[in-house]
Amino acid sequence: MIVSPSDLSHSDLYGILLNSVAPRPIAWVSTLSASGQLNLAPFSFFNVVCVDPPLLGFSPGMRPPKPPEASPGETKDTLRNIRETKEFVVNIVTYELAEAMNLTSGEFDASVNEFEAAKVTPEPSKLVRPPKVAESPVSFECKLHQILDFSPAPTSGSLVIGEIVAIHMNDAHLKDGKLDRNSLDLIGRMGGIQYTRTTERFAMLRPKVG
Repeated sequence: MIVSPSDLSHSDLYGILLNSVAPRPIAWVSTLSASGQLNLAPFSFFNVVCVDPPLLGFSPGMRPPKPPEASPGETKDTLRNIRETKEFVVNIVTYELAEAMNLTSGEFDASVNEFEAAKVTPEPSKLVRPPKVAESPVSFECKLHQILDFSPAPTSGSLVIGEIVAIHMNDAHLKDGKLDRNSLDLIGRMGGIQYTRTTERFAMLRPKVG
């Protein structure tokens, strides 16, 4: 079976992408509006972009139009806050934090503090104004590097690229002064409402060629 994206409905294409491009790491992004309102939301279109310079990227989509026939969709609070302040923090999500992370995925009003709703602790950052999630084992303070805006259609979104300016690592997850990857019970996003844990791992050595 071969299909063209242009022949598929948005929901069908969305389903294929989310069910096959998985598991996806989750960026739990904390931001602060220009007026000082805290926001915390998860995004699974997320990954490392570059090491030198150290860049992370995530893609916030649009909120569904209200009413349904309206166009375009509404910009999410996270993206609006980053446009205003040029700063954000990416917090890594563990299995222990899964329920709290999921709660913050709700379409809350901009006046709602998701830190309070999810009962997680905002902890001051070192170089940026938005706080980090104290319970997260690793947090990346980021300054905005670039925003790529795609089509303004209600189903579209943007790519936010941030330069890491500080990294917080919980001492409980350090071994010999380095981050112990085996101690991180991370989760990933699958399709639909499914998630996965990274506790079942296997190793493979890269082949030596030549």
